[in-house]
Amino acid sequence: MVLFYTVDVFTNQIFGGNPLAVIPEAKGLTGEQMQRIAKEFNLSETVFVLPPQNPENSYRLRIFTPQTELPFAGHPTLGTAYILSLISPVSSLIFEEGVGPITVAIALENGVPVYTELLSAQMPEYGPSPPEIEELAPVLGLDPQDIGVDNYQPAAVSCGLPFLFVPLRNLNAIARARLNRQLWERVLASYWAPHVYLFTRETLAPEVDIHARMFAPALGIEEDPATGSAAAALGGYLAINNSVLEGKKQWQIEQGIEMGRPSRLRVTTIFSGGQITAIKVGGSSVLVSEGHLIVTNSSAELG
Repeated sequence: MVLFYTVDVFTNQIFGGNPLAVIPEAKGLTGEQMQRIAKEFNLSETVFVLPPQNPENSYRLRIFTPQTELPFAGHPTLGTAYILSLISPVSSLIFEEGVGPITVAIALENGVPVYTELLSAQMPEYGPSPPEIEELAPVLGLDPQDIGVDNYQPAAVSCGLPFLFVPLRNLNAIARARLNRQLWERVLASYWAPHVYLFTRETLAPEVDIHARMFAPALGIEEDPATGSAAAALGGYLAINNSVLEGKKQWQIEQGIEMGRPSRLRVTTIFSGGQITAIKVGGSSVLVSEGHLIVTNSSAELG
């Protein structure tokens, strides 16, 4: 019997945000079993918690989509920190992930976690020039004039997982976006950043700065309701034209609205000497369920 929890991340309301499955004691499971369990849950990600390889760290995480293992992902990191702190209250954790150690700060109220915030292990890496807007627009079901706002143009950035950031003019454009899988295969599938993050500065909530949608067919995710790894990279993308040289810049993001799973993310980019020195991503989480999986030694061999 394998204990599991499910949690909604980047929300304070059940059935909002991005759902996640967490296996808090995964020692003994094979990689193949983990992949099959992730496929069974069929959520955007499932996390398996293992003892750390370095005793100075808290745990090692393995993160799986239904199709593949990831070196890093934001909402699984934060949701796992929430679950582990719910089991045993703690104000910080260090996770070993494929991109390196990830530190997570946990805010507690009366011994219960209410907010988690990760510190990105990787500073922004800027990718090669993306396809031309005239090529991108039909992939997204949009017109070329929908893409590009002020000084912001499509660009690829990674803080562990590469995303193609596409700024759109307004909420109307982002609502009309429909990923054409056939054109995506031809134009973006082999590009450095095949995962597409659409955003606009026009928002539904007045206190929010960014309205976003994210499509990652390469990971088996048609659309994601909240994407922490993309929010970290967005902190690097928005810094391209940012005038702040010292201190910090913070953005609130709304995502998942079009999917009926409203999410809120906060990204903070910290500058020193005109350079990015840290990126943080945070949000709330809500426990949804707990239970047990029946996994036998032959489970990985089942067809």
